[in-house]
Amino acid sequence: MNFVLLTIACVTAFIIAVATTPIVRVIAIKFNIVDCPDERKIHTMEKPYLGGVAIFISVMITYLIFWPNHQYQIAIISGAFVMLLTGLLDDKYSLKPVVKLAGQGLAALIIISSDLLIDKINIPFFGDIELGNLSVVVTIFWILAVSNAINLIDGLDGLAAGVASIALLSITIMAVIDGNWIVALLCTMILGANLGFLVFNFYPAKIYMGDSGSLFLGYMVAVISMLGLFKNVALFSFIIPFIVLAVPIVDTIFAIIRRMRNGESIMNADRKHFHYQLLDAGLSHKGAVILIYVFSGMFGLLAVFFSYSTVGASIISIFLVLLLIHIIAEIVGLVMGGKQPVLNFLKKFVKAKPKKYPKDLG
Repeated sequence: MNFVLLTIACVTAFIIAVATTPIVRVIAIKFNIVDCPDERKIHTMEKPYLGGVAIFISVMITYLIFWPNHQYQIAIISGAFVMLLTGLLDDKYSLKPVVKLAGQGLAALIIISSDLLIDKINIPFFGDIELGNLSVVVTIFWILAVSNAINLIDGLDGLAAGVASIALLSITIMAVIDGNWIVALLCTMILGANLGFLVFNFYPAKIYMGDSGSLFLGYMVAVISMLGLFKNVALFSFIIPFIVLAVPIVDTIFAIIRRMRNGESIMNADRKHFHYQLLDAGLSHKGAVILIYVFSGMFGLLAVFFSYSTVGASIISIFLVLLLIHIIAEIVGLVMGGKQPVLNFLKKFVKAKPKKYPKDLG
């Protein structure tokens, strides 16, 4: 396998997604599978869901073409289908949280049944620490956590697709360096499908991925990281996946902390996520999304640097990661008494512009 094959796989998935997404959009409108505006959402017009179906179809067709044969492929595909179906049902019928979580748990159990587990972590001076029976719990938690983190960050046009793409690109780079071509091929296929969908999903979006897309993407990123990043032999290898996915994971953790602090249910949705705070600071829709892309890109670069650097350089990387996390914590108002100095800085130099919304369905 070589870079030419990876590029062809990525371009193939991209072309299929570009061809498939408009068709899926028409189907979503016909069957009224749309996202209706409310007080928490940015858009003022109904928008079709089902973008996740286009991403899924693109990935699966590309998978069949290139067939990256490995021992976990049946389990991964089966779990992906369960996750997609769970998201589809939620998009159409707004499932209760416990039912939605049960579907995600089933997908995780399928992965566990194939013996793909997070079975050890590497800690300096202690070496590899075997997790034993805890590996099942850790694996389920990881799949559910990443899936829901991508789901929660899907609040602005192009945000979840872009952040997931940056994470996949970071994992691809590390997989190529490690010679893990199966992981690299899986990443490039999903990356291509994501970018093809992003053509229609970037602001102003013509279609949303819906839970079918965000859960599928989160699941695939979680599983691919188990195939690649958790198997990395570097010191603190277990930290690398968290750095790659820092933006959605940190935003989710901060949301839980914020809701618990306010005496609210952690399942309650709100408008206080990272991306909403940037909008409230006066950034345009595109500006907020691009700034979060920049944060995601910096975390991705730090993850790559951390993986292949000396202990001293790794410490510097961790310091920079913590600094970025602190900045996000300031923006969402969790530290420094909620004074949000970063947001105040942005407000001084960013003039709020009237929000423009795309035309209604048609």
